[in-house]
Amino acid sequence: MIDDWDDEIDWDGGEDDDLDRSETVSCPSCGADVYEDAEQCPSCGEWITSFHSPWQGRSTWWIVLGILGVAATILALAGLV
Repeated sequence: MIDDWDDEIDWDGGEDDDLDRSETVSCPSCGADVYEDAEQCPSCGEWITSFHSPWQGRSTWWIVLGILGVAATILALAGLV
């Protein structure tokens, strides 16, 4: 009798390969590789902060266009247009 239960298990750790490959970023102070989820750099001890704003990297015309679009939608829903 042949057991099929062990055919689904990857004994080489193939399922855990995604866990072993963690993303790293460079420290803004010293440039050392730091894990993406780290709060503090292990080399220099600086705190790693990440601030992501939806306005970051957008040009002025893009922001103005977005604000006008939101205002137009509000006015249309209110029945003022």
